[in-house]
Amino acid sequence: MNSQTPYDLTRITLLVLIICVLIAASMWTMLPFLGALVWAATIVVATWPLMLRVQRLAGGRRWVATVIMTVAMLLIFIVPITLAIGTLFDATAQGVDLVRTYFTQGLGEPPTWVAKLPWVGTKVATKWHEIAAGGPEALTEIAQPYVRVAASWVLGVSGGLGLVTLHFLLIIIIVAILYTSGESAATGVLMFARRTGRERGEKVVRLAGAAVRGVALGVIVTAIVQSILAGLGLWLSGVPRPGLLLALVFALCVAQLGPVLVLAPAVIWLYWSGSFGWATALLVWTVLVGALDNILRPILIRRGVDLPLLLIIAGVIGGLIGFGIIGLFVGPVILAVTYTLLESWIRDDPAAVN
Repeated sequence: MNSQTPYDLTRITLLVLIICVLIAASMWTMLPFLGALVWAATIVVATWPLMLRVQRLAGGRRWVATVIMTVAMLLIFIVPITLAIGTLFDATAQGVDLVRTYFTQGLGEPPTWVAKLPWVGTKVATKWHEIAAGGPEALTEIAQPYVRVAASWVLGVSGGLGLVTLHFLLIIIIVAILYTSGESAATGVLMFARRTGRERGEKVVRLAGAAVRGVALGVIVTAIVQSILAGLGLWLSGVPRPGLLLALVFALCVAQLGPVLVLAPAVIWLYWSGSFGWATALLVWTVLVGALDNILRPILIRRGVDLPLLLIIAGVIGGLIGFGIIGLFVGPVILAVTYTLLESWIRDDPAAVN
């Protein structure tokens, strides 16, 4: 008598279908929180050694370390956003007052430097004279089609900043939860990886964490150093709004575009205003600060993860282009995991030539 369990294809198909539906439904439910969860996990993985150090300094009390780290992350996220919103509203108020003045008194004659602008100066000055000769009515007629567009843009930006603020607050909440129960979450991920890929799966998870820390150490620290040095140069050379330009330099450095996009126009402005000495000094400073990422970033990244530097840099730039700002960390992790799995698969071939 054959006691072997019969092969029930219908039962297996239904089980697989139910599992797929449950996974899809779970992902659909978590979709509004997925971006915040990825960001929070990235922040916690990158700053976990720092949190453990704070915990040791706090006498081993996890809740104290969690509060300190959460407040620090809150300040890092909320303070720049608050400053950006305040700057936007101030600029909007000043713009409204300026537009009201022009609509009441007219545009006036153009400054002398407008006609000296290369290529377009003559045309701009001529058009400016025509509008000024027509008085406030001519300016109102020309500007009227753009007023509604400008108002819609201001409302859109304000609403977008509000949504970004709520998103960051959600990230901070998840970060606090992960700081509190980080070991349990890490153990669960490692158990799942070992269940699916045994020792190799656990190795891949640990490699992903090391890649996130390496990129955070290399990209973020380099961006901070370059921003501080660039802001110092802008402040010493007398360029207006050095704090705002420093924030812009930091954003560009994180986006792997470098500080030159801000420093080069500042150098040109200094030459244009006649400050040749400060302009030359800032030009030299720009070259030094711009070249710093080619030296500092590779050293810092290699301290976090022992992988080919070209692979990590390609992951940073490609991830940024493909996934946005979170791609700075997702891209290197994807390439690092793929590279490691491919390398292990090749080395496990018994027919491979040593």
